[in-house]
Amino acid sequence: MRDILVVKCGGNAAVRSEEICADVAAAHRAGRQVVLVHGGSADIDGLAVRLGVPSRRLVAPDGVSTRYTDERTLEVVQLALAGSVKPRLLTELRARGVDAVGLTGLDAGLLVAARKPAHRALVGGRRVVVRDDHSGRIVDVNGELLSTLLTAGLLPVVSPPALARDGRVVNTDADRAAAAVAGAVRASTLVLLTGARGVLADRHDEQSLLPVCRVPRRGAPPVVTGGMGIKLVAAREALLAGARRVLIADGRRPHPVREALAGSGTEVLLEEE
Repeated sequence: MRDILVVKCGGNAAVRSEEICADVAAAHRAGRQVVLVHGGSADIDGLAVRLGVPSRRLVAPDGVSTRYTDERTLEVVQLALAGSVKPRLLTELRARGVDAVGLTGLDAGLLVAARKPAHRALVGGRRVVVRDDHSGRIVDVNGELLSTLLTAGLLPVVSPPALARDGRVVNTDADRAAAAVAGAVRASTLVLLTGARGVLADRHDEQSLLPVCRVPRRGAPPVVTGGMGIKLVAAREALLAGARRVLIADGRRPHPVREALAGSGTEVLLEEE
């Protein structure tokens, strides 16, 4: 069984992508197969401001928050991820002697998503239906492409958007993209690096770190504040899809991947049925 590590580099501005790349490069040079998945929320928000495109969030009835993606926002997402974040990560990895390949979900049908025709969301305390959101949930991953690149000694660097079944481009959450990739390659470990120590019992108290967080196999995750809800949903999806271990850890510290693997963050487990 291959020992594949999938690392998700969070898009929070405080996350130290250069430290993540240093750890990923070290693991790669040591002979481990690694896939790096990234988002770029800070870059997306910054570019949206520069282009005058309003940023909005959709909050589902279970409290999980996601980015609202209209046509203009979808364009911003693609420009920020493929034009800014990915080149920065590829440059960091190349400087450390790693042959990395940058991919979006559009390359060779890497990420295929089902586009929802409508989303239920809470706006001002009222439940509304949003019909112009260009986002979707990943339903298929071209694992053969990733396996081919890994076998060739290359390091895939993956990001949204994805390709919908109807051939249209859709945004998809980067944490859930990382989960889908981890499941497709049967990763031994998925590390979700973010701008917090891990899952906190109290989002305002960094000393309230939970070493272990158990999530139900369906329904709302136990923590939804601080952007953690979507990460716990992603962790659940990864475990159900075949990833053996999922860690949520601090991307702001030195050696974030190494420290996460050593137990510095939160391990997510599925509740027993």
